[in-house]
Amino acid sequence: MYLQPISDHLQEGLAILFVGFNPSIRSSETGYHYANPNNRFWKILFEAGLTPRKYLPEENLELLSLGYGLTNIVSRPTKEAAEISKAEYAEGAALLEQKIKQYRPKAVCFVGKGVYQQFSKKRTIKWGVQEEPVVPGVIEYVAPSSSGLVRMKQGEIVDIYKGLKNYL
Repeated sequence: MYLQPISDHLQEGLAILFVGFNPSIRSSETGYHYANPNNRFWKILFEAGLTPRKYLPEENLELLSLGYGLTNIVSRPTKEAAEISKAEYAEGAALLEQKIKQYRPKAVCFVGKGVYQQFSKKRTIKWGVQEEPVVPGVIEYVAPSSSGLVRMKQGEIVDIYKGLKNYL
């Protein structure tokens, strides 16, 4: 069964570009980023004060008007990130670096430490701003994955995302 990748939402002048692992099956079926009902992305953005209300996945394109873009390190939808190959990550990281250089967002928020590990090839990563960005001149910010599988408390996750308000 072939699953359709979903479109990036990119434009120049973004305040924040959010980068996920890859689309879920539900996102592939609907065409919307973070469409799995167990994914807390939209709730986190609202609770962190990054959006004026809780958006729905089908409103994902509206984030562009707030200065937010959406993309993934790998475009192929899967049931879980464990299905992504090293080669796909390497290719995706190179493409992501090109996108960042082309669109020059003020900050890039990696939605999950694993996403940033694949992009940066670094093993030890802290939450928040990264000291040595891969793309000079762009703030690289690491936040927890919004997946419902993440064991962190919602409040802790939201607090980390609140740090992104410094780049608006």
